[in-house]
Amino acid sequence: MTGTTHIVGAGLAGLSCAVRLTDDGKRVALYEAARMAGGRCRSYFDATLGLTIDNGNHLLLSGNWAARDYGARIGASDALVGPADCVFDFLDCENGERWRLRPNASKLPWWIFLASRRVPGTGPLDYLDAARLLFARKGATIGETMRCEGALYEKLWRPVMLSALNTEPKEASATLAGAVLRETLAAGGAACRPLVAKGGLGHAFIGPALATLQAKGVAPRFGARLREIVFDDGRARALRFGDEEIALGADDRLVLAAPPWIAAELVPGLIAPDDFRAILNVHFKIQPPPDQPLLLGMVGGLSEWLFAFDDRLSVTISGADRLMDAPREALAEKIWREVANATGLPDDLPPWQIVKEKRATFAATPAQEARRPGAATQWDNLFLAGDWTATGLPATIEGSIRSGYRAAELAG
Repeated sequence: MTGTTHIVGAGLAGLSCAVRLTDDGKRVALYEAARMAGGRCRSYFDATLGLTIDNGNHLLLSGNWAARDYGARIGASDALVGPADCVFDFLDCENGERWRLRPNASKLPWWIFLASRRVPGTGPLDYLDAARLLFARKGATIGETMRCEGALYEKLWRPVMLSALNTEPKEASATLAGAVLRETLAAGGAACRPLVAKGGLGHAFIGPALATLQAKGVAPRFGARLREIVFDDGRARALRFGDEEIALGADDRLVLAAPPWIAAELVPGLIAPDDFRAILNVHFKIQPPPDQPLLLGMVGGLSEWLFAFDDRLSVTISGADRLMDAPREALAEKIWREVANATGLPDDLPPWQIVKEKRATFAATPAQEARRPGAATQWDNLFLAGDWTATGLPATIEGSIRSGYRAAELAG
């Protein structure tokens, strides 16, 4: 097919769509309302810390095939680092207990029979309850599908599911939880080795993609805010950016890779998620101890996941709506006390920065899951991309890239 695919939005969904299309020799035009690419997956220089930081921490897993394929396409396969085996370190902030979850590589989960590999205070049969998620009834919540209490839930399932779904697990979609479980622990430890963009999200996902596209003659037009899509006779006919109008030819396609609240304004009758959840990240400018694991799960406190970068320690708290209006200094002090206890570092508060993303993801409830549209639309040449579309996964990097790939397949 000839013509140009016009992609509106240079976040991960738009970038992955553009990369996939240009790999197939297609013509692409890319537009972005902001002054930089990346959307909710970006790095920037923070003057307060004097460091380049990410707007949020993201954990990927070795089974995230789309993210790894995307990394290979943009020449950034080595940007994600992690342990050679599936290992997750945890700390109970209330009693100081530490443990290491170590699923075996194969799909047969013999690791649950070894006390040294599972959560303390749990037995092998406890783990079978989560298997109910794999066969969850459509529209059911996690709370309606499995037991949401006890040591295993509090020390494993709740923190993992809260991180993946960014929604309190009891009210979250059991279908989405089952999709996460199916592609991770149920697929064996080989599929769930933790991977972190230790050099930053920009270095892993954004900069290399822009360079790859630039080499193929595609340069995003930044500061291009789409005001209107002109529709006529079952097709998108033109794009209006302020005073400029770009006509879409008979063979042109349009991929709208904008946030759901923007897409809903531009596309008549579009039903999209309209309830969102926040994520809070705190960056501390201090070198982690030499023996600090790359990732530490923290339960029983305010902090949830502690990431150890070369020049800073970063904490991520999901489902953080309750913290959006909390005093920043008090938050930083409280979280640092937990980090200092976890790492053995001094109690003195180091330089810090808090990043609040109020609409980080759609709320992963059954009601919001039902509002996610597919990539195709009622208009012949208009396709949607974004982690909020019906990817079958929660709002994650993996889901975002898969949505971009799906839109590229349809537009190509």
